[in-house]
Amino acid sequence: MNTVRIWFEKRGEAAYISLLDLQRVMHRALKRSGLPVWYTKGFNPHIYLAFSCPLALGQESLCESCEVKTEEETPDYEAWAEALRPALPEGLRLVSIGPAVMKMGRIQAADYTITLPASAAQALDAYNARESVLVEKKTKSGKKQLDLKQYIPSVPYKVNGEQASFSIRLPAGDALNLNPALLVGHLQEQYGLPAWQCHILRTRIYAEDGIEFR
Repeated sequence: MNTVRIWFEKRGEAAYISLLDLQRVMHRALKRSGLPVWYTKGFNPHIYLAFSCPLALGQESLCESCEVKTEEETPDYEAWAEALRPALPEGLRLVSIGPAVMKMGRIQAADYTITLPASAAQALDAYNARESVLVEKKTKSGKKQLDLKQYIPSVPYKVNGEQASFSIRLPAGDALNLNPALLVGHLQEQYGLPAWQCHILRTRIYAEDGIEFR
């Protein structure tokens, strides 16, 4: 039994597909592709499918991945890609297919690029000047207060025309997973930034010691 990792982009309107709906979309795409994926046993067999580091609703990504299993001893990954690519809907673009080199539990961090209107520069300066920024993070056991400045000490933004942008790396592991929307939400709440002009794009995922997740 081999584990196959499927890498794809999630852009545009597809950013508003929830994880549950994304699972359904990928199930249908895999069925349409005719690929020899492994099904679970039992009364209601279904395709084994697991997503690594699921993305928050409304955010885009260049590095989404999920894994399936196959009984093929030597999968032809190029043939897999050719079969699956036309089965995916608009907004989900296949990047590559290959062996799952790392366990999903090794994921520790992710990079994000955040784009705001240029008028956000004043709000970002205010954030950089503060010693602490307390926000509430929702957890399975309730709400937890944390200081964003422990994880994002400063925001080195750039202004280009009508936009301000910056990149940050945040924890994304099982022990701690920080959504960049915590920062954007703080800026919106405290400084009135318009939500519809704030764009979050995940660009890379890492395992321990800054090794790129594969």
